[in-house]
Amino acid sequence: MEVAIVKYNAGNIYSVVCALRRLGLDPVVSDSPEVLSHADKVLFPGVGEASSAMSYLREHGLDRVIVGLTQPVLAICIGMQLLCSHSEEGGVDCLGLFDAEVRRFVPQSSEQKVPHMGWNTLHGLRGPLFKGVDEGSYAYFVHSYYAPVSTDCIAACDYINPFCAAMNKNNFYATQFHVEKSGAVGVRILENFLAL
Repeated sequence: MEVAIVKYNAGNIYSVVCALRRLGLDPVVSDSPEVLSHADKVLFPGVGEASSAMSYLREHGLDRVIVGLTQPVLAICIGMQLLCSHSEEGGVDCLGLFDAEVRRFVPQSSEQKVPHMGWNTLHGLRGPLFKGVDEGSYAYFVHSYYAPVSTDCIAACDYINPFCAAMNKNNFYATQFHVEKSGAVGVRILENFLAL
């Protein structure tokens, strides 16, 4: 199986590479339209800032490449936010695959810290990505922005307010949490994605 990881202006891709290698795969990290288009599976991970990430994607033509992919795609963390229609982070229009506006967490008390960082529970799980994953399972989050719960939501989480922890539309899957840092639950989700 050929697995490609989108190379763009967002850090933390190496942890995803390591997670896939633990599953016996040797992914290629590439910004080549040809490589991405011909891979069996594509991952779109990353951490960073939405407006600068979108600028990089547009400058390198990767915005058109990503939305044109027809194989299973898994976006992680900022990758998921960039698949949405707009982000408050930098006030930028994103790729528009999910009809959702990404918003910044607004703390309601001094105990509520932003970013939302650490382990939290998943609920309302549905779809093949969560096969064999129990309701209430824990996943690892690090983010200051979130997508509100919507019709594309296949898992939700609560922090300050309910938000979308995972999304799916056609061949595009996305998780706000870091699957590569979510222990056995993350491994199962990666395995489920690779089996699509």
